[in-house]
Amino acid sequence: MGIFGNMFRKTEKEDKKEQKSNVNWIPLRSIEQIKEIKEKSKIKPAAIFKHSTRCAISRSVIKNFDSNFPESVSDKIDVYYLDLLNFRDVSNEVGYVFQVLHQSPQLLLVSRGEAVVHASHYDITRIDLEKIIK
Repeated sequence: MGIFGNMFRKTEKEDKKEQKSNVNWIPLRSIEQIKEIKEKSKIKPAAIFKHSTRCAISRSVIKNFDSNFPESVSDKIDVYYLDLLNFRDVSNEVGYVFQVLHQSPQLLLVSRGEAVVHASHYDITRIDLEKIIK
C-alpha cells in the first residue's frame, strides 16, 4: 500500500454508515412483480424508482431520495428499486402498464392500480411523500 493508502481509506464505521439506507428497497426484477404491485397498490401504495447505474444524475437523485426519505411513511408504502440497465424489459413493461413515458431516473407512485404521480431527474426530490401518503 502506498504512502497515502491508509490516510484516505474509509474506516469500517464510515463504510457501514454509507451502506445504511433510509428506504426499505424491494428489488423489482420481473414482469410478474409489476402485476403484483398493481394489485397490492389497491391496498397499500407503491413507489417504483427506476435507476440507471451508469448515470451520475441518477446516482445523485437516488442518494438524495434515500437520505431524505421520510420515516413517517416507511411502513405506509412499498418502495421498489428497478435497475433499468439490467432489467430493461421490466422497465419497458412498467411504462406500458402504468402509461408513463420512460425517463431515467424516474419515480412512479402507484395507488389503486394506477400511476398517480411520476417525476424524473431532479423533479423527484420535489415529490412530498408525507403530503401524498397519509
